[in-house]
Amino acid sequence: MENEINILVVDDEKVMLDVLSQLLGGEGYNVDAAVTGKGAIEKVSQNNYNLLIQDIMLPDINGLEVLQRIKKIKPNLPVIMITAHGSIESAVKAMKMGAREYVTKPFNNDEVLLQVQRAIELQQLQQNYKNLLKERESRFGFKSIIGKDPTMLEIFDMIKTAAPSKSTVLIEGESGTGKELIAGAIHMNSNRANEPFIIVNTSTIPQDLLEATLFGHTKGAFTGAVAAKKGLLETADGGTIFLDEIGNISFEVQAKLLRAIQEKSFIPVGSTDTVLVDVRFIAATNLDLEKAMKEGKFREDLFFRLNVINIRVPPLRERKDDIPLLVHHFIEKYCKENEKELLDLEPEVLEALANYNWPGNIRELENVIERGTVLAKSNVFTMDLLPEYIKGQKSVYYPNFVFPRSGLSIREEVEKLEINLIKEALKLTGGIQKEAAKLLSLRPTTLHEKIRRLGITINNKIEINE
Repeated sequence: MENEINILVVDDEKVMLDVLSQLLGGEGYNVDAAVTGKGAIEKVSQNNYNLLIQDIMLPDINGLEVLQRIKKIKPNLPVIMITAHGSIESAVKAMKMGAREYVTKPFNNDEVLLQVQRAIELQQLQQNYKNLLKERESRFGFKSIIGKDPTMLEIFDMIKTAAPSKSTVLIEGESGTGKELIAGAIHMNSNRANEPFIIVNTSTIPQDLLEATLFGHTKGAFTGAVAAKKGLLETADGGTIFLDEIGNISFEVQAKLLRAIQEKSFIPVGSTDTVLVDVRFIAATNLDLEKAMKEGKFREDLFFRLNVINIRVPPLRERKDDIPLLVHHFIEKYCKENEKELLDLEPEVLEALANYNWPGNIRELENVIERGTVLAKSNVFTMDLLPEYIKGQKSVYYPNFVFPRSGLSIREEVEKLEINLIKEALKLTGGIQKEAAKLLSLRPTTLHEKIRRLGITINNKIEINE
């Protein structure tokens, strides 16, 4: 067997021990044995078993008392009781005390093997679920969101306050700022933490498939729908659905989504039946949805339905004091992943990282640190491990910038910076968007959307529509 399964059999009859040992051993299980209640308790205390098979009649201690003591030691250990026909009442009591099942003597071999298989599979499912919760907590807990900047501290407070509610949340911020982590932290700190957390990146799903993906479809609803399929909203029932890049969805899907939020129900594609769901909605966008509303690209009623609680995540260039914390976090993470000794950091590295403006935000910083950690040949993260475009920059893209006395629009200045960075990346890659996206630590779909939104035209010559 791929994973060893250890079973303890407790019975004072040698014949029964031999029969069960041979039966279970023949199926590949590792079998240990005890002939007394005291012996069983000692073995459970000292070893890790996947299953206990115990006779209810033991010579020294009552079988129910043995079960009670063992459950105190290993509460999650599955137990199958063996009983004679005259002791079924005791077996029922045992199940109320936590036994998984019981079999009666004389038993059918196939019946015993079936009970064993079911008990072990259920235990493994429970363990996998616990591992999944731990992994989700590790990824989406507060420890995963690094920051001491006052804006980030306000966001932490907002997460704690908003999490227990049922209200929808809209998270705004540039790509790579950690919007998904914040959505996950809201879910993990809510009373839905043990229920599904479904992430839907709407920009990666073709618009003609997005409706069916979210709401499900019946067999034959469209070409290729060879069978009925449950949508992600129904999969998230009882939990939270996180709709990333919400600004990209079509008006048709927006209308159906609005109904789902308002009425907690929807109709799958091709169906006439209404499906009820209990789902909390969290949405995120890197677009200006208020501007999109004015331009007729986003429904006003959906915006206000989503924007009950608003969280704006600042770009990394607005919280540069957090860069040292993030750098040390990522170095520790990737040293551990690659089984390397923890790297020290050259002071010049932090200075260079602080002077860079991080258009790709935290995602770009993480990529840079991962690359340097993997390529490091000593136990020091040195300047030569940084990409060329980061080294030695003193004031990125604004070498002669003078702040005007009349003031300026930070939104317009940031947009100009984005245009310049994208233009430079496209020049370096000969206009190949996929390669430019890599340089900018962006997803190709995100870069494509920025090019469209900012009016950057790509021909043989790069031109900017201002």
